[in-house]
Amino acid sequence: MKADNPIETKSFEFAVRVVKLYKHLTETKKEFVLSKQLLRSGTSIGANVSEGLQGMSKKDFVAKLSHCIKGGAGN
Repeated sequence: MKADNPIETKSFEFAVRVVKLYKHLTETKKEFVLSKQLLRSGTSIGANVSEGLQGMSKKDFVAKLSHCIKGGAGN
């Protein structure tokens, strides 16, 4: 992870918060169905950003991240 990339940094920090929320929901609230979907959705953002950053051009980057907006990645 590049420290100077705000999108990558924020998506990583968001994923960490999602994992902590997932642990709280499963351990203290005994909620497993919605928390599992939250975990998959919340952490897939970072994977999509990482893939988008591997794009060959700005157009490729935008195309890969637009996939996230549609909700098609891992959902």
